[in-house]
Amino acid sequence: MTKIFKDKTILITGGTGSFGKGFVRFLLDNAKPRKIIIFSRDELKQFQMQQELRGYEKTLRFFLGDVRDLARLQRAFHKVDIVIHAAALKQVPALEFNPFEAIQTNILGSQNVINAAIDQAVSKVLLISTDKAAEPINLYGATKMCAEKVFVASNAYAPGKCILSAVRYGNVLGSRGSIVETLLNSKEGPVHITHEEMTRFWLTLDSTYQLVLFALNNMVGGEIFVPKVPSMRLVDLFKALVPGRELKIVGIRPGEKLHETLVTEEEAIRGYDLGKYFVILPNVNFGHYNLSGFNKYKKGKKLEHGFRFKSDTNGEWLDHKDIKRLLKIAK
Repeated sequence: MTKIFKDKTILITGGTGSFGKGFVRFLLDNAKPRKIIIFSRDELKQFQMQQELRGYEKTLRFFLGDVRDLARLQRAFHKVDIVIHAAALKQVPALEFNPFEAIQTNILGSQNVINAAIDQAVSKVLLISTDKAAEPINLYGATKMCAEKVFVASNAYAPGKCILSAVRYGNVLGSRGSIVETLLNSKEGPVHITHEEMTRFWLTLDSTYQLVLFALNNMVGGEIFVPKVPSMRLVDLFKALVPGRELKIVGIRPGEKLHETLVTEEEAIRGYDLGKYFVILPNVNFGHYNLSGFNKYKKGKKLEHGFRFKSDTNGEWLDHKDIKRLLKIAK
């Protein structure tokens, strides 16, 4: 599946984040790209990443810039074949109190990525989205829902030349700033938990790379690809990571859901089960866009009426042993 990257130039926005750093290493170890461009706005993180990846100077290019800056994206995307758009502001409570910052980066920045990709004739552009975009109740989720919408609809602008799709997934073990990282680095004393019944989807960083590979190899334009991943109650996660510590219930934070959704009932109407993944087809008519490419998904199983993929009604669950095993994989 990594043949898609052979002799290609790949650019990753937000390339110094958890996904970007891991995916760059994955590409260096498993693919033969012509060039990998890490596009981000943090010069310190770029410097640190350069130090970690010494020996790959011929393949790597570090490009300082912000997705809010269309002109900078235009320059960065010149002669790029594949763009993976992972740049985003993500901290839910912070964005509830700084909403327009999220709008500028997650929505307007995504539109800038689309415009630059179309103008520079990038062949494939893939958005990294989140379960919080499905039935959003917080600002972060709403901005990512909008990012998904503009990515899907933008396939009408350069049909057959620049195709755009998205992947959507839940919490990632081993990602920077995650609740797992916070717990493992916490000191003695009570552990704060927002609600004893709260559930979340979980997957490893390696699983996100496989999802991105699947999407890039299969995308026609306008799809949202969703992995089948297990759930876990946060109270069980805490017991697995910090056993014996007192759990203190502090209440749900601003913008936080009790349970997350990856596929809604409405999306299931145009969804298919592809084995390891679900695919949600677009609900817009692109007019002159060639929709026949979606016929291949009909080989999968059409999702039943009323189906929804939600963390509290998921059929697959993680126990204490599972989470510890996955954490070893994530390290």
